[in-house]
Amino acid sequence: MKLAVITDSSVYLPQDFNQSEDLFILDIDITIDGKIYTEGKNLSLDEFYRKMAVSKELPKTSQPNLAELDDLLTDLETEGYTHVIGLFLSGGISGFHQNIQYLIAEHDKLEIAFPDTKITSSPMGWMVMESLRWGQEGLPFEQILANLKIMIDKTKAFIMVDDLNHLVKGGRLSNGSALLGNLLSIKPILYFTDGRIEVFEKVRTEKKALKRLISIIDEVTADGSYMVYIIHANAKEKAEDLKNRLTEEGYTENLAIVPFNGVIATHLGEGAIALGAIPMI
Repeated sequence: MKLAVITDSSVYLPQDFNQSEDLFILDIDITIDGKIYTEGKNLSLDEFYRKMAVSKELPKTSQPNLAELDDLLTDLETEGYTHVIGLFLSGGISGFHQNIQYLIAEHDKLEIAFPDTKITSSPMGWMVMESLRWGQEGLPFEQILANLKIMIDKTKAFIMVDDLNHLVKGGRLSNGSALLGNLLSIKPILYFTDGRIEVFEKVRTEKKALKRLISIIDEVTADGSYMVYIIHANAKEKAEDLKNRLTEEGYTENLAIVPFNGVIATHLGEGAIALGAIPMI
């Protein structure tokens, strides 16, 4: 088996991750004031925040290019790949996952699986890295997919944002939820449920919300070993504070602070912070 893993640029992979020749990443463009950017090519993360701060409108994101994926699958066939796993931004917040399913039949020389990750960012990155590792170790394709199903089913992510309007304008949260939060100065904890972002719990202050986040992660990780990510949108001090709190609670291993990239920060807004937990298999 020669396995290729394809993902999109909403993923987070550590800087020290050795880029595998079997990994392929599709770009998601960001449009700011009518100009199209691709993070890592003509836009850095710092530049993204500077441009978003002065933009007249909320930046917009596209889907990965479907034709590019089609062409890539053709190339993989000619390069001797036999199996492909595509791990993309949650189908609950992007139509890409649903739009690409027909490609499985179009490329019948390849054994292709496009499981819905129901997540993004660093938890999706962990799925990508583990899939590559399992492929290199020679695990059967069916076993890799079974492992991924466990990961997807048990991965949880909880989010706090400074401004709910980013999610509303991007169509990722109902206007009623945002209006209620803004009027009552409520700090809602959001979460991914079946791949969609919804309100998990309403908390009165950020201090209480942070405390509640930790107790939620305690509950989520009680049944085994998990990788826990603190993910932030240009909110390093908040992230460090949350890491210190988690360390005091006993999270001394398998804990990392990572940034949201621009694609996700567009929809969460600057200052957002999240906790993601993904099982270690």
